[in-house]
Amino acid sequence: MTDAVDRKPRSDEARSGFLPPSGTSVDGDMSTTSEFALPEGLAVPRPTATESETTSEFAVPDGLDVQAPAAESEGSAFTPPSTYSAKQAPSAFTPPSGIPVVSLTKDVPWQDRMRTMLRMPVADRPAPEPSQRGSDDSGPAVPRVLDLTLRIGELLLAGGEGAEDVEAAMFAVCRSYGLDRCEPNVTFTLLAISYQPSLVDDPVTASRTVRRRGTDYTRLAAVYQLVDDLSDDETAVSLEEAYRRLAEIRRNRHPYPGWALTGASGLLAGAASVLVGGDVIVFVAAALGAMLGDRLAWLCAGRGLPEFYQFTVAAMPPAAIGVALTLGHVDVKASAVITGGLFALLPGRALVAGVQDGLTGFYITASARLLEVLYFFVGIVAGVLLVLYFGVQLGARLNPDAALGASDEPLLMIGASMLLSLAFAVLLQQERATVVWVTLNGGVAWVVYGAMHYAGDISPVASTAAAAGLVGLFGQLLSRYQFASALPYTTAAIGPLLPGSATYFGLLAIAQSEVDEGLVSLSKAVALAMAIAIGVNLGSEISRMFLRIGSAEKRRAAKRTRGF
Repeated sequence: MTDAVDRKPRSDEARSGFLPPSGTSVDGDMSTTSEFALPEGLAVPRPTATESETTSEFAVPDGLDVQAPAAESEGSAFTPPSTYSAKQAPSAFTPPSGIPVVSLTKDVPWQDRMRTMLRMPVADRPAPEPSQRGSDDSGPAVPRVLDLTLRIGELLLAGGEGAEDVEAAMFAVCRSYGLDRCEPNVTFTLLAISYQPSLVDDPVTASRTVRRRGTDYTRLAAVYQLVDDLSDDETAVSLEEAYRRLAEIRRNRHPYPGWALTGASGLLAGAASVLVGGDVIVFVAAALGAMLGDRLAWLCAGRGLPEFYQFTVAAMPPAAIGVALTLGHVDVKASAVITGGLFALLPGRALVAGVQDGLTGFYITASARLLEVLYFFVGIVAGVLLVLYFGVQLGARLNPDAALGASDEPLLMIGASMLLSLAFAVLLQQERATVVWVTLNGGVAWVVYGAMHYAGDISPVASTAAAAGLVGLFGQLLSRYQFASALPYTTAAIGPLLPGSATYFGLLAIAQSEVDEGLVSLSKAVALAMAIAIGVNLGSEISRMFLRIGSAEKRRAAKRTRGF
């Protein structure tokens, strides 16, 4: 019997039922009264020493000398056997394609490395290097690391980041502190993460709910910089320092004041009206309508009204100004005024994020985002339709068949598209260093669209998809070497491609009881919106496909065979 067995406590079942209980004395009054006890005076002969006490057929015969085995030390059931050698490992069961060697180089952005490992099974992930960020030898406190991870993920998700990128950031934070066996889970309003120390330990799970959403790409860039510093082995960031920087990010003020945002919405609407053929008067009218709608939306937000009503109220002033110009018989394109006002309201950012989540496999989050886009769009439709209906009743002659065309001056169109992207970047609260790049990216998008649609006479849907693809490609290239998010480089650049005119003419046709023509125009607007979203995502995926990620595995995707 080994020492390990001797050290084991004897259970109640191991004790004999015929032993006297503790505290009793055989010689005294408290003697045993069992019926199996020997009567007094009865002598029972004991067996001699030469008689064998064992009667098992497995007993060792007399004369056979057997060397007693050495005492074995206690060990874990998961330790490899003593005969195992790593250099001469025995063959094991592997998949038909084999298990490739994962080599994640550190000279690539952390987004690519984390996406690579998130697509791998837990058993195939490379082990993290020893972390030096703990407060002592035992490592950092797991609940605090999970809490920091959830807070960082909350800021990213509330800022409009895609679900896959949020999961990659959360996994990067956990891995930087040595927590490798973690599984982040992101939905539209809920963040959860689970960490299991080992196969025999209970997992630790934490969650956090996203209550409010806001568009601030400066804060988004600061969070990405924090994750980048945590992922860098040469930058030692303790938990206390990470919490301090996160608190500073939350307290940071927006880079642009309120009056600048209102002016940017006016510039955006005015530039959009020029893109559809407007002149100076149309530019001024569209800008005034958009700024008035922006102020009304801020007023509704201050009163606690939901965003649906904010969009409804913001859509009314541009439409009302267009109807007023028509009733006043002013020789301007009233349709261009209303179309320019709609450009500042179309939820292109949420649409791109929703389609991106659907294409990357986050269907629950994608459904929620697209439902949000639908509600916003319905709010815009309600506001514009209400104004157009009263305008038609008052005798405003708005022609739904008057197609808006581009100007004959390409340089003017390119300048208007760049001004639109610039104003859009200010509305998104981007850093001043990224405003120039996204402005140039928006100009490139309009050049490609104009060359394909107006010069090449190609379908507007195909032209929009190609231009959006270049926006996604250039945005990904600009962001990956800055170790930042791609949203500041792509979202504002798709502004000139938004389907404002198709949306307006569809609503106008419905207001004039021409439902069939209105639905056709709205279907075109939906097709253009989907072309923008898919094009941006496809451009990003192309950049990841042809650029080195550092692993032979790249980023695994869901593997299916013809739908089953």
